[in-house]
Amino acid sequence: MSVLLAIAVLGMLIVVHELGHFLAARLQNIHVNRFSIGFGPVLWKYQGPETEYALRGFPLGGFVGFPDDDPDSTIPKDDPDLLRNRPILDRAIVLSAGVIANLIFAYFLLVSQVGFVGVADFNYAPGVKVPEVATNVSSAAAQAGIKANDIILSVGNQQLGANKEAISTLVETIQNNANQTLEMEIQRDGEKLFLEVTPEMGDDGKGRIGVQLISNGDIVRNRTNNIFEAFSVGAEEFQRIVFLTLQGFWQLVSNFGQTAGKLAGPVAIVDMGAKIAEDNVVELFRFAALISINLAVINILPLPALDGGQLAFLAIEGVRGRPLPLRVQENVMQTGLVLLLGLGVFLIIRDTANLDGVRSIFQR
Repeated sequence: MSVLLAIAVLGMLIVVHELGHFLAARLQNIHVNRFSIGFGPVLWKYQGPETEYALRGFPLGGFVGFPDDDPDSTIPKDDPDLLRNRPILDRAIVLSAGVIANLIFAYFLLVSQVGFVGVADFNYAPGVKVPEVATNVSSAAAQAGIKANDIILSVGNQQLGANKEAISTLVETIQNNANQTLEMEIQRDGEKLFLEVTPEMGDDGKGRIGVQLISNGDIVRNRTNNIFEAFSVGAEEFQRIVFLTLQGFWQLVSNFGQTAGKLAGPVAIVDMGAKIAEDNVVELFRFAALISINLAVINILPLPALDGGQLAFLAIEGVRGRPLPLRVQENVMQTGLVLLLGLGVFLIIRDTANLDGVRSIFQR
C-alpha cells in the first residue's frame, strides 16, 4: 500500500507539471493536440475534440504536444493560434508554466500540512538516549553496564540538557577522553544510577564506547492557529526547502565526482516515499513538496529536452531576432531526449539493484 501511495505522489506531480503547460496554452487559445503522462507505447488514450489524452509505458515524465509540426494536422501553418506563431512572451509562459505549477503546488502542500496536520518538531528532554549497545565486541559501554534504552543525563561534570547540542557534547567528551575513566549519570526505568565508563581508543586516536545515540524527547506536531499563520509558516518552509534544493544542485555541479552517486531516479524516489508512508503517512505532504520543488529546479535547467533548454532557444531567438534553424533545434532536442532517457534507464536499473529486497536475493 505504501508503494502505491508513493507512486501516486510521483504520478500526481508529473500531472501537475504537464497540466501547467496545458492550461497555460489553452488559456491563451493556443492549439494543443496531445497531453501525455509518460513516454513510449500508449497504454490508454482518449481523443477529445482537439486533444488526445494518453498514458504511456515509461513513467519518466510526460509531455504536452502541439500541432505545429504534425504532418497530419489540418490547421493552416499560418494560424495565429499555433504555438510557433505566437510572440516570444506567450511561448515563454507556456514553457515555464510547468515549473511554476510545481512550485505553486509545493507551496500549497506545505500550507496544507502546516494548517491541517502540523509541522513536526522535536520536544527535547534532558539527556541523551542509548537505543542500542554493542555487545558482540565487548564494548566499553557494555562492560560498564550501560543498557539499551538508558538515558545518559551527565558525563563527568557536564549536565546534558534538553537541547540538540547534548549529543555533540557527549560525543566530544567521549572522543577526548580515550582510556580515561568517565563517570556517567544514567536514568533507567525511572531510577538514577552512576556508572564509570572508560572509552577505548579507536584507530583514529579518539575515544569510543560502542553505543548508538539519539536525542531524548518526543516528536510533536505544531499546528497553526489560523489560515494567515498557515500561509506564513508555509512560505517559510517553502523558502527553506527551495534554498536547500538549490544548494544541493550547486554542490552537484561544483563537486560532481563526489556527489553524482547521490542522484536518484524514479525507483529510489518511490522507495523513499514508501518508507516515509510506512513510518508516518502525513509526512507525504512534505515529501511531495520536496520532490515537486526538485522537479521544478531540474526542468528549469538550460539542458536539451527540458523546459529550460527550450527557454534557452527562445532567449537566443530574442537576441538574434529570428529562431535557430529548425533542424538544429530538433537535433539538439532529440540528442538531449536520448541522453535523458538513457540516464533515466540507468538510474532505474541502479536503484532497483540497490533495493533491500533485490540485494537480499543476490546475497543468499
